[in-house]
Amino acid sequence: MAEETASRDVNITADLCGINLSNPTILASGVLGMSRDLLVRVAKAGAGAATIKSVSLEPREGHPNPTVIAYEAGMLNAVGYANAGVEEALKEFHDVSTMPIPIIASAIGQDADEFAAVAERLMAFGFAAIELPLSCPHTPGFGLLAGHGTPEATEKISRAVRSVTDRPIFVKISPNVPALGEVVLAALEGGANGISAVNTMGPGMIINVEARRPVLDFKVGGVSGPALRPIAVRCVYDVVAAIREAGREAPVIGIGGVSTGRHALEMIMAGATAVGIGTGVYQRGIDVFRKVAQELTHECHRLGIESLSDVRGAAHG
Repeated sequence: MAEETASRDVNITADLCGINLSNPTILASGVLGMSRDLLVRVAKAGAGAATIKSVSLEPREGHPNPTVIAYEAGMLNAVGYANAGVEEALKEFHDVSTMPIPIIASAIGQDADEFAAVAERLMAFGFAAIELPLSCPHTPGFGLLAGHGTPEATEKISRAVRSVTDRPIFVKISPNVPALGEVVLAALEGGANGISAVNTMGPGMIINVEARRPVLDFKVGGVSGPALRPIAVRCVYDVVAAIREAGREAPVIGIGGVSTGRHALEMIMAGATAVGIGTGVYQRGIDVFRKVAQELTHECHRLGIESLSDVRGAAHG
């Protein structure tokens, strides 16, 4: 009964550019977003929304295995954007508007024209929004290794995608970029509606001392999980500050190491509207979304918070 009372007392819904979420948890791209059936499982597990695995114009094999490794402070991954290409993706994710939760597309490309081509195909099939990861630290030809993390490239790619869709666009940024505010404002200037902060950091390396070589086949990979969380929180804080200082408004999805309700509340107090969960799925199982939402509710109830909107950005004073 106490749990039911707490749930009634606290409003943990979220609004992302008119996309209504029953709670602020979102499946991050690259985790469980490979098929329609998995997205249904994520919805049943309590997620407020879900992001599919990133899709490229043509099929990609990605990096050879091993591509993912867990270690004491999180995970390293260098998958290399392995995917079947946009045409196969559309067969798998046909008419996602009928899904029980909003589904966010994720488009990748090697230049602005490719981003726009993938986005145009995807957005004709009912996705609620699109995420543009311009920040992968370990895939040649994409993200940071293609120079997509600069303000100039960010604006150009955002503008190209805006020209082919009127749906919300979220640009996913890197924690490695020093001029974070400039990148954020360039994304908004190009027509993006919001920011996903952040992608994995690094890249980092773990060496198998018995084999005397790096564990990942690509040698290095993006760092996620608990090691990333304090960096991600700081980035969300800085992103929100930059948006406010420019006199603009744009929602931020906080991503990086969130696996508990307290972590989610921390992100929200830094200014996030919603929180992406990736590594947390491996740490706590697919029910992590329901667990985080329930824990977030209890944290708010304990602190006397009636609605997340009352404390969103509270850390800014």
